[in-house]
Amino acid sequence: MAALKHIFNELHYEMTRTIAEGGMGVVYQAHQKGAGGFRKVVAVKLIREEYSTIPEFQSNFIGEARLVADLIHTNIVQTYHLGQIGGQYFMVMEFVNGVNLEQFLERHRALNKPMPVDLAAFITSRIARGLTYAHQKRDNEGRLLGIVHRDIGPKNIMIGYEGDVKLTDFGIAKALDLMYNEEGQVVAGKDEYLSPEQADKRVTDARADIFPLGIVLTELLLGRNIFRGEDRDGSRENILRLPIPLFSTLRPQIDPKLEAIIQKSLQRERDQRYQSAYEMMTALEIYLYSDGYGPTNEKLGVYLKEVMGFREPGTPGPATA
Repeated sequence: MAALKHIFNELHYEMTRTIAEGGMGVVYQAHQKGAGGFRKVVAVKLIREEYSTIPEFQSNFIGEARLVADLIHTNIVQTYHLGQIGGQYFMVMEFVNGVNLEQFLERHRALNKPMPVDLAAFITSRIARGLTYAHQKRDNEGRLLGIVHRDIGPKNIMIGYEGDVKLTDFGIAKALDLMYNEEGQVVAGKDEYLSPEQADKRVTDARADIFPLGIVLTELLLGRNIFRGEDRDGSRENILRLPIPLFSTLRPQIDPKLEAIIQKSLQRERDQRYQSAYEMMTALEIYLYSDGYGPTNEKLGVYLKEVMGFREPGTPGPATA
């Protein structure tokens, strides 16, 4: 990382730590520096060096950057810049001071603590909001981009300590003229968070993001993903054939209204599923707020800090980031 620090320092980015590492990319926290002592915390995403010369990966990375550049929404991590240095492409992105949903779930498991039902539904509703925006996005000529994220899962959902919920990583999304796509030939996505059409290598549309969003909701409620198998094939088989339980029998606090939302999101026949993220978002918001008051970003932020043991800088106790 020392060589990277030196190179990026010349571009006015001070790399401070590694945030996440995946199969093809690495994300760093950095300070963007400017005139007059200007400093802004950002995230910098790079293609790993061994993949940076492969045209397919270059094309997809560039396509992701072009796609998300105009996705400006409170529930989507924003991208500021695409650059290239030393043969490697990089993206400068919004830094979310918080944790991803997988880390949040792991913390609950470590504490043997169930997540509050209303906050589980609230987090899911915010992701549905971001998906609604992405699914409806059009280009400058008014053409629907046909965005399908195809990788909805806890690792790609961020929660900030102020309670903001944001969807990230459109790296395997498909969209009009922008993204490399081999639907019908390969399985795109993580096996335990696929829609049945993804698991079956069928062509997808926006409804393919609804099923994994339902999986995320049930994992938040139960603390586990019921579709996760012993291996990749087992997970795909469960996505396609595992009997869908009544979730209220697994957690009694799930009332009939929420049960109905879960069941509709997990319909394997997509014509029987929610037909849009907007429909699912609306159903969740009616469930949350029909009595006049429900969870807010502020409530989620307070709860997140409590569970993660976060302390603001300058206050007594250990601080985490």
